[in-house]
Amino acid sequence: MSQLSGRWKLGLLLAASTALMWGVLPVMLSGLLNTLDPITTTFFRFFVAAILITPYLILRGKLVNRHKMASFNLVRQLLFAGLFLTINYALYILGLEKTSAEASQVMMQISPVLLLLAGVWVFKEQFSPLQWCGFIIFSSGLIMFFSPRFDDVFISLSDYGIGLLMLMGAAVSWVGYAIIQKVLLREFNAEETMLVFYWIGAIVFLPFSSFDSLDQLTSLQWLLLLLCGFNTLIAYGCFSESMVHVEASRVSAVIAITPLVTVSIVQLIPIPGIIAEPLFLVSLIGALCVVGGSVLTATAKLKALETIK
Repeated sequence: MSQLSGRWKLGLLLAASTALMWGVLPVMLSGLLNTLDPITTTFFRFFVAAILITPYLILRGKLVNRHKMASFNLVRQLLFAGLFLTINYALYILGLEKTSAEASQVMMQISPVLLLLAGVWVFKEQFSPLQWCGFIIFSSGLIMFFSPRFDDVFISLSDYGIGLLMLMGAAVSWVGYAIIQKVLLREFNAEETMLVFYWIGAIVFLPFSSFDSLDQLTSLQWLLLLLCGFNTLIAYGCFSESMVHVEASRVSAVIAITPLVTVSIVQLIPIPGIIAEPLFLVSLIGALCVVGGSVLTATAKLKALETIK
């Protein structure tokens, strides 16, 4: 396991910044999907982030580990992590197009929970009874949140149901990225890995992008497109750096609040062009259970260890 810096307050602040950025992101993307197709939108997310971070890292002399690119094994790990992240972005925005901002964020909470379960398999970590309790609460919350859409998911498999399956695939691919990223941080700093990932994403999406609709974008949508690039840069930069300072379980616990950020924005602030998910009482309770269960799953082990100490 890689050695943590011990600066846990900074790590938690970075994780909170990630949660805020990811919470706002689907709202911004929804405002773009009215005009721009999902693939082109995602290309710009990667491309804007890449062209912003590249000169910064070069001028600041941050690429201190570039000599390690001679290692075939490390290059292979970088490529796999970058491809996992690219798949995550593609499935996420395609799923968002078919569902809603709130649904996408609730479903994506599978990611940190799966990351914890992967820790049991990959890093041979223990899963306490309290953590399993949190997992059950989390799973029950998912069922409650999407229960009004039961027919769309399990019977007719409408576009909404297909969108949820895409979001589930996005969550799984994100876990693959996060595991490899954690290993890569032993050899590279966070900025170096993200530089590679952004360029991989931009190159992969470029051939499938269409720029015919760019002249139809409003000034607000151009601003949203740039902000999505900044969001990509800041959110994943903060996430990668937070993993250097604090345990993955603590990071997962903080990121779990992301759906509440999205739900609050969409439900409380009328935004032109964005249709809010119809939320019933069972859905609201489900959303709270998803967040609470995710937090409990992430932190229960930590509390147990602190009690032992």
